[in-house]
Amino acid sequence: MISLAVALAMDAFAVAVAVGISLKKVNARQMFRLSWHFGLFQAMMPVIGWFLGVKVRAFVSAFDHWIAFGLLAFVGGKMLWEAFQSDDEDADAAHDPTRRMSLVVLSVATSIDALAVGFSMSVLDVSIAFPAIIIGITACLFTLIGMQIGTRFASSARLSRWAEVLGGVVLLTIGVHILQGHGVFGL
Repeated sequence: MISLAVALAMDAFAVAVAVGISLKKVNARQMFRLSWHFGLFQAMMPVIGWFLGVKVRAFVSAFDHWIAFGLLAFVGGKMLWEAFQSDDEDADAAHDPTRRMSLVVLSVATSIDALAVGFSMSVLDVSIAFPAIIIGITACLFTLIGMQIGTRFASSARLSRWAEVLGGVVLLTIGVHILQGHGVFGL
């Protein structure tokens, strides 16, 4: 169970590193928002998947990877765009990925795989309550750690812009990896 939770939390961890890089400095409120939402969505998605079960599995599994890719590509592209914009602090505050729709988009994108896990557990007739709690807590902790790592990496003023570029590239790479894992490229 723990290995499954860790595997599911790796996307949240990578995105949290990218968010930490983007923000450069994080406060307790930002850390709470991102870790709470990532943990909550990671816990809710398997439950939703479990309830949906086999009935819609074929329908959703045909395009879930495209949804995750699109969301990650959007946020990653936005990070790349912002990396080359002016360093106006007021603009940075308006582009906080731990707020508004960016937070929801990132939460959904990092938890799509957990939906599939819920489907699988439903098919196997496995109870979902305890696994969902473990998955959510693990994602929450990995998100906190990832944000701290990201902010430490971005703390250097010289590396800050390139760290944000790296964060955007990481999100895009995760999206491409999701597509590759679903055989989109035929490799």
